Parts: sequence; structure tokens; C-alpha cells
Amino acid sequence: MDGADGGTGEMVVGVPAIRLRPFVDRYVGYREWAAQPLVRREVAGAFVVVILGWGAPLDVVDPRSAERSAYGVDSFVAGTFDAYCATRTVGMGEGVELLLAPLAARRILGLPLGELANRAVAVEHLPGGWLDRLRCRLAVAASWSARFALLDAALAARLATAGPVDPRLEWAWRRLTDSGGRDGVGPLADEVGWSRRHFTVRFRQEVGLPPKTVARLLRFHRAYAVLGAGPAVPAAPVGAQRSGAVGGWADLAVRCGYYDQSHLIRDFREFAGDTPAALLAGSHSSNPG
Repeated sequence: MDGADGGTGEMVVGVPAIRLRPFVDRYVGYREWAAQPLVRREVAGAFVVVILGWGAPLDVVDPRSAERSAYGVDSFVAGTFDAYCATRTVGMGEGVELLLAPLAARRILGLPLGELANRAVAVEHLPGGWLDRLRCRLAVAASWSARFALLDAALAARLATAGPVDPRLEWAWRRLTDSGGRDGVGPLADEVGWSRRHFTVRFRQEVGLPPKTVARLLRFHRAYAVLGAGPAVPAAPVGAQRSGAVGGWADLAVRCGYYDQSHLIRDFREFAGDTPAALLAGSHSSNPG
């Protein structure tokens, strides 16, 4: 297939074993050729990206900090992140991508996500070396189905020995995701029986970002998903927007829990690096947000 943003290659989606589906939605195997440097903007996310690759290396660049970036890596983990970043590669890239919810990633990786937030870390620098060993096994496997079976076995083994996540944080995460980020931090803290400060500290340690930031990202994800479906939310005529008619960016803002259209646009600039209109015109990131 031809990549929409300059690469050519193939993508294969694998479905994890049933016991893993509460933790892993899917595996995405990819093989992509880029004759010229291929640069993609990746949106911020309340999720964890795991890339296990064996092809051409890439750079993962956070424009805010070189220390939080990773250069010349083929496999890395990127924690929850509250701003967009960019990837750059050239040549033949091959590997598998997983997108994990934070508390699932916390169990699988075996470390609090406060240690990974807003960072891309090469897998050889992570504790235990198991991801690096898994990457090597994936590289020599004979087929995508064999690779997905290796992932099933490795992740099941990790989860079998992983310690539990505090159920109060699991409950708070579900409430935030179910409400699309509309629940306030104060009421959530009251429900779990913690002070707002203690709740924020514990949530940030385990998820990587404060609950208020995660709520903003969840609202953004919802709006970005609508946008990513294609030109289904065209801008309403200027007069219609001023009169408050349904349609356009103002309507999308209200449906996704924003105060108004300007609030939506500010979050898109911060989390995606561009306005919704510009993204709809064709500058989408490669991750699903």
C-alpha cells in the first residue's frame, strides 16, 4: 500500500488472545519504505506507545527538550505525553506497534509511568531487558502470525507476575475515560477518599500525567477521533457559526466537552501542533490519538 504521508509498505493488524484484550486492543505490524527522510508529527496522548522494530532507525523528537527525545532507535517506549512530537526516518522500517492504556502499561512494563512521562526511551535502557530480547525474537520470526503469537506469550507472562494497580486509581481512570474527561478532579478525589493533592500525586506517579491534564487529553482524543474519520465535520458557514447553529467547529467543541470553539482550537494547537481545520485538510499524524 502507499502511505498517505510519503512512505510505501504494508500494515498487518493482529488480534491479541482473548485473555489479553482487556489490556491490549491490537497489534500493528508494519513494513514501510521511505526513499527520502519521512517526518511525521505525532499527537499528544494519554496512552503509551511501544515500538518493537528491527529495520531502519528513527528519531523521536520532543521539540521542547532534546533530553526527552530518542535518536537512532529502532525500538522504544514513549510514555503518556502532553504535547506533540515528531518522528523522522529513512530507509526500510519494520516492526510492531502497540498502544497501551496507562494502567495496562504500568502492569506490563513493571514501572510507574511517572518515570516515562514525556519521554521516549530505547528498550535496551528499560529494566530487565525483556523487551529487547522480545524484539530480537520478533525480528527472526517467520511470519506476522508467529510474531503476534510471541507477543501473546510474552505479555501474558508479564501480566501473570505483575503486581496489582491500586483499585482506586483504576476506578478513577474508568470514570475519566467513561466521561470523556468531563469529571472534575475534586469529585474524583472525594469518591476515592483522598485529598485532592494526594490523589493528584498518586495519579501522576502511576499514569505519568496529572488527572486534569489527562482529562484534557481525553477530550482532545474524542475530538481528534471525529476529525480522523474524514471530512464529516466541515466548518459551518461563518454566519451559521455566529448564530449558534448546529454544525462546524463550535458544535464539535460542545459535543466533546469544550467551553467553546476557541478552547477546542487552543487544545489542538497544544496537543497536535495545528488547528482542526489544518488537520482536516490533510496534515494528520500517524498515530490515532
